[in-house]
Amino acid sequence: MAITSANQLELLQTAEAVAREKNIDPNLVVEAMEESLARAAKSRYGAEMDIRVNIDRKTGRAKFTRVRTVVEDDLLENYQAEFTVDQAKQYLDDPKVGDTLVEEVPPVELGRIAAQSAKQVILQKVREAERDKQYEEFKDRAGTIINAQVKREEYGNVIVDVGSGEAILRRNEKIGREAYRPGDRIRCYIKEVRREPRGPQIFLSRTAPEFMAELFKMEVPEIYEGIIEIKAVARDPGSRAKIAVISYDNSIDPVGACVGMRGSRVQAVVNELQGEKIDIIPWNEDMPTFLVNALQPAEVSKVVLDEEAGKIEVVVPEEQLSLAIGRRGQNVRLASQLTGLDIDIMTEEEESKRRQAEFESRTKLFMDTLDLDEFFAQLLVAEGFTNLEEVAYVDQGELLVIDGVDEGTAAELQARARDYLEAENKKALDHARELGVQDSLVEFEGLTPQMIEALALDGVKTLEDFATCADWELAGGWTTVNGERVKDEGVLEKFDVSLEEAQTMVMTARVMLGWVDPDDLASDDAAEEEEAEA
Repeated sequence: MAITSANQLELLQTAEAVAREKNIDPNLVVEAMEESLARAAKSRYGAEMDIRVNIDRKTGRAKFTRVRTVVEDDLLENYQAEFTVDQAKQYLDDPKVGDTLVEEVPPVELGRIAAQSAKQVILQKVREAERDKQYEEFKDRAGTIINAQVKREEYGNVIVDVGSGEAILRRNEKIGREAYRPGDRIRCYIKEVRREPRGPQIFLSRTAPEFMAELFKMEVPEIYEGIIEIKAVARDPGSRAKIAVISYDNSIDPVGACVGMRGSRVQAVVNELQGEKIDIIPWNEDMPTFLVNALQPAEVSKVVLDEEAGKIEVVVPEEQLSLAIGRRGQNVRLASQLTGLDIDIMTEEEESKRRQAEFESRTKLFMDTLDLDEFFAQLLVAEGFTNLEEVAYVDQGELLVIDGVDEGTAAELQARARDYLEAENKKALDHARELGVQDSLVEFEGLTPQMIEALALDGVKTLEDFATCADWELAGGWTTVNGERVKDEGVLEKFDVSLEEAQTMVMTARVMLGWVDPDDLASDDAAEEEEAEA
């Protein structure tokens, strides 16, 4: 096969035909031809030569050229594609490093093997162009719903025809025991589009919470227009789901709008999701109120929220317990996903027992430490006192409101509490010093003797040790592992040290040691304030 005038135009005609068939840019096909011809020419003239081919886009004439580059003397490695400044003077006027010499060489005649190789290069380039086009087409469609046709099923995974390529619906992304046959129409959520060596991979889902949100957006015009917003979705695919909505127009009921006339709108979504039952819940910024809504149809007696721990306690009547938990814990699990909080459900009887246990524990604390009789200790607990610090340092007027307590009794109570606390502080500090704690940590402002003792037991004995701690190591926190929240115990967590307080103390220690410039901290704080205002 020689590139002669007889078949020059055939190159362009072939390129246009392939581009039309594959729906890609003809220039990409021509560039693939140029590369394949250049590779064939190198096999003829020598692999070390820099042979380039340029096909005229109008006439189809293929021009073969040899390119040599001027390099420094000590960098000359490839004598076929490079030459020095002195060598270049034979061909160029005033040559400099980086200049190139382009010489036209005779066209090559392709043998059977070279022609086959050129064909493979062209096919490879065309495939790459198809993949790039498909990726560009779908990368911005992630997060949307697609209607497509089932092509085949492989090991439980459904391969879907999306027009210019294929997408995959994995078996764990199907609802329940869904089965599809080739040719079936299917509606899926485009979960992810990844560029991979073998082409773009388009992953679909029918179990993603976002799929339900997008379906409601299609069925409810108010959601599409932004009048109603979907704030959260929790699903047990194929069984039950909860969706929280809020309306920005007081005249529109978000729940009613999503349900539709005689349930027509929600029923359309239910049918698409294979009969999945859907609870539509009004969103509320007040988390306890929102949780009460989320646990419907169960009735809730009381809610206690611990925002720092991300936990919430719910008290329900005995007859409502099974309804609140749901079959196999489904109701409380979905409510937990919807709110993002760990939910502990207990009956009124269980909560009463727990409160009684706390009452008895605090009563015993005051009896043992303040040398009080049971009745007087119970009076303190009933007035809301929970620990010795509150008794020792509270305004004396708060003690005087207790029946039978005069100024002398209040003063004696506070004196006993302070004496006990001072003795405990001295004991903790002596123990910490025995463990090797240095004065730099003892004198650090913000740490109590008990905190210093706890740090020493954990191996933190100097200010330098303290400065290397992370805030969560001190205050504790929560980590999500495999979709479940796991508790990270903090050294100072039992002293109610928050993450913010721990972070402030650690940064203060680093400034004192000269590890951090206080001016940098001030500029960071200013930047955060500006960002918050914006």
